[in-house]
Amino acid sequence: MKLKAFLNDYGRRVTYERGEHVFHQGDLDCFLYVIECGVLKAYYGASDGKERVKSFLLRGDIIGSLKSILTTDGCRFNLVCLDDCSLLKIEFDVLYKKSRDDLELSHEIIDFLIEFGLKKETREYEFLCLSPEERYLELLKKTPHLFDLVSQNEIAHYLGITPVGLSRIKKRVQSK
Repeated sequence: MKLKAFLNDYGRRVTYERGEHVFHQGDLDCFLYVIECGVLKAYYGASDGKERVKSFLLRGDIIGSLKSILTTDGCRFNLVCLDDCSLLKIEFDVLYKKSRDDLELSHEIIDFLIEFGLKKETREYEFLCLSPEERYLELLKKTPHLFDLVSQNEIAHYLGITPVGLSRIKKRVQSK
């Protein structure tokens, strides 16, 4: 894998402690981050004070704020460590410039972007078309280990419901 080798060669390892933010909403950040170990949460802080969880990130996942990378507007979301984390940090421009000259690297990036697009489309569909209980069941089916890694409160925010609503759904599902 050329992409993996490139990230290892040009990336810089950074560590964060549990509760520490990699970046905040509004920060300018021009890096991509590969999760080597730990669990992270990407979330939006809304003007009403509520937290809306965009995603959870585990080993092997890649994240960055394209809004911040490509504009001067800053990140649209926060990225916080739910665990002690080790990340590989690479400046987006370095990867972008190298991919323009390296066809194999470029193809791997395209494959990654297709996979990423499918993940985003699935998340959008689930959030807009499935009931909270159906979203819970999908999450439980796809990533059962996530429930051991993050709190019920965070799972509820990810599903777009209250922790009390999640407790009720869990009881209904268990009684079936």
